[in-house]
Amino acid sequence: MLLSLLRKFAFACLLPSAALAQSADFQSPSIVILGDSQIPFGSGPVFLDFFENIKTHCPPTPAQAANLEVLADMKVAVIGVRSTSLHSWTAKMGKAKGAICDVDPKWKVNAGTYGFINTTGNKYKQIGKGDAYQFCERDKSAFQVMFRPDYYAPKLILLSFLGNSAKRWASSLEKAIQDVQRMNEQLPPGTPCIFMTTAPSYSKKITDLRLKAQKNVKRAFAETGSQCSFVEGATPETVAANQGNRKYFRVNKSGKVKDPYHPNERAAKTFFMIAMDDICTAVYDQIDDAMPELAKR
Repeated sequence: MLLSLLRKFAFACLLPSAALAQSADFQSPSIVILGDSQIPFGSGPVFLDFFENIKTHCPPTPAQAANLEVLADMKVAVIGVRSTSLHSWTAKMGKAKGAICDVDPKWKVNAGTYGFINTTGNKYKQIGKGDAYQFCERDKSAFQVMFRPDYYAPKLILLSFLGNSAKRWASSLEKAIQDVQRMNEQLPPGTPCIFMTTAPSYSKKITDLRLKAQKNVKRAFAETGSQCSFVEGATPETVAANQGNRKYFRVNKSGKVKDPYHPNERAAKTFFMIAMDDICTAVYDQIDDAMPELAKR
């Protein structure tokens, strides 16, 4: 009971600042990457480098280079909130939304952020504190608050989730479809969007469950006609790179892997090398398709 009351109080404390963000001197990033705890544990800097230097990583054709000018300022924001799933960003209440909006009771921070929105040098932030992190209002989802007209207006969105939805999606195609449908309804219409499942784990058991979940959520994207391109993060190549590879995960003093869920930055660099062609194709497909709309902004 006490913990529940504290959570409600913490969430209520965030509500007034959300209104203030509307009048704050906030400039939207042009590229937004949202994900879970894999971002602060390893992939955040790699996401940032990839998209800040996208012409190097994804050499464009002349036509693609022309279309890529809509992202010329390369204001990239990378945000990873621990224990979150796609469902967390579309939920209007409850435990799923709390994963984003509740103040962490121990550390007082629940996210890792990089790039344009983080000017402090400290990657750790608490969602709800600071002009760039006002995603929490009563009876609204984080997406609904984040993508309101006077706040975030990106020209490219990349979402990277899987692990915290693995059981939910692996056990139920219907829940995967429900989550993707809600995402479709809440993302800004016409905005280029990529959904990429997260990197494989150290453990075969964990990865096998995630592969089942990935299969269902991939099908959900196809069946709902989502505006987002779907990129498989768990492929035979990325599984072979991560599974059982201790150098890609944190270990204890005896050399035993202590965290099989979060590949480190070294692993993230390899993951992007393997997945690069698929990511680049998705980026150019999305921007090319959206050019008539993006040209108006």
